[in-house]
Amino acid sequence: MYKNKAPNNENNICGKKLCLLRKQMVPKVSQRAFADKLQLNGIDLDKNAIQRIESGKRFVTDIELKAFAQILKVTTDELLNDE
Repeated sequence: MYKNKAPNNENNICGKKLCLLRKQMVPKVSQRAFADKLQLNGIDLDKNAIQRIESGKRFVTDIELKAFAQILKVTTDELLNDE
């Protein structure tokens, strides 16, 4: 079965932006702390899932994308912008 990939052959286009914005949070937020924030929002991801998303190895659902945007205080469009 064929799986869709981003132009850079990754499984998502928001991972790199997620990583950048997470690292810019004040105070700094680790992958584990970000996963904890997601769990408080009802999204059950662990540190390893965040690492796979940021490295482009895991697909991201629309529900997860929306939660990322809420925690990072950005729009989903900003997460999807690969510039």
